[in-house]
Amino acid sequence: MINYDSDDYIKSLEEWHPIPGSIEAIAQLSQAGYQVAIATNQSGLSRGYFTLDTLEAIHDHLRTLVADAGGSIAGIFYCPHLPDEGCACRKPGIGLLQSIERELGADLTGAPFVGDSLKDLQAARAALCEPILVRTGKGRGTEARLQEAEVQLAGATRVPVYDDLAAVVGDWL
Repeated sequence: MINYDSDDYIKSLEEWHPIPGSIEAIAQLSQAGYQVAIATNQSGLSRGYFTLDTLEAIHDHLRTLVADAGGSIAGIFYCPHLPDEGCACRKPGIGLLQSIERELGADLTGAPFVGDSLKDLQAARAALCEPILVRTGKGRGTEARLQEAEVQLAGATRVPVYDDLAAVVGDWL
C-alpha cells in the first residue's frame, strides 16, 4: 500500500495521505532500475464516490511526490468497475497486469507484486508474479487469513509478509 486506506473510500485529494516511507520506497525502486507500475481497483468511480478528474488529481499528486523524491512511476493502471460487473481488469483478474505488460513492454513473469489483499495475491499468482503481502491497508486482515489464503493460492510457496512497502524495498535493495 502506498497510501492510507479507508472503508469509506478515498474520495478526494484531501483524504489521500501516503504511508510514511512509501514515496521514498517507490523512488528507491525507480533509482535502482525497476519500472514501478501500480494496478488498483477503483470501483468508487462506478459508485459515484469520486470523479475521474479526482482520481487523476490523486495520481498526479502521487507522481509529483515520487518525482520530488528522485523517482518515477512507469504507469498507474486502474479498474473502475464494480465487483459484480465481471470485467477482466478487476483484481483478482489479470487484465490490469496484462495492460502493464502490453503498455510498458514488460514481462511480469517472476516480477514482485506487492499488495495488501487476497485479491492482490491471487492476481499476482495468476499472472505468474511473485506475491508479497504488506500489513498496511487491508494487509493485517489478510495476514490473519493467510494460511487459508495460501491454500486458495493453489498450494504455492509461502507468501512473504512485510510491515509496509518501505520494509519490502529495504529488504531488496
